[in-house]
Amino acid sequence: MGEILIQCQDVWKYYGKKEALGGLNFQLSSGRIVGLLGPNGSGKTTLMKVLNGLLHPERGMVLIDGETPGIYTKSVVSYLPDKTYFADWMKVSDMFDLFQDFYEDFDREKAEQMCDVLQIQTNQKMKTLSKGTREKVQLILVMSRRAKLYLLDEPIAGVDPAAREFILATILNNYNPEGTVLISTHLIADVERVLDEVLFIQNGKVVRQEMVDDIREKEGKSVDELFREVFRTVPYGGGAADVR
Repeated sequence: MGEILIQCQDVWKYYGKKEALGGLNFQLSSGRIVGLLGPNGSGKTTLMKVLNGLLHPERGMVLIDGETPGIYTKSVVSYLPDKTYFADWMKVSDMFDLFQDFYEDFDREKAEQMCDVLQIQTNQKMKTLSKGTREKVQLILVMSRRAKLYLLDEPIAGVDPAAREFILATILNNYNPEGTVLISTHLIADVERVLDEVLFIQNGKVVRQEMVDDIREKEGKSVDELFREVFRTVPYGGGAADVR
């Protein structure tokens, strides 16, 4: 087992009076690919943003590599949000310039190699690329850093099944093996084969944390089957979608 990379202790976050995280507790070690799994409105995106320092909890302790989210943690966390954030006028190469300026651990050569494999020309402007290609560029940027923690919020939600395979292979083959990847997704059957560990989250709390091999061994089930069993009484979507 690697060193403890993430510690969350009694973490609470509200949107107005709406409780998004409700006394959340867990810790994760380095060197793993971990699935953050839960129904819509369970707090997955909120947790991602807290870990990345974009949101600050009202109560509780959050530590990344022993530090509270801030300047240091931004240097070791590589974050893929659930929406693309590029300016239309920028070229792919402009995004590489930006990441090279901001992050010492950005490997431009690796990013350019991944673009070659995908036949993405780096002199193209963002506005000329399809939605799926923009998402691939964003993933390439995130995975070309030698980060300690990769936070990937729904990395395969908006792409076709063939592209999902490429994205999962990109994640598997390009993350820093001493780091940890936390993938938030509802497409569990698609990502299950790359996961070492899972966190089940419901109503802003971790309700189950287990190694994937232990689930298969002890339960005789896939992660997808266990997820459906644990959350069978939870409606998908509906009124909770605003608390993420």
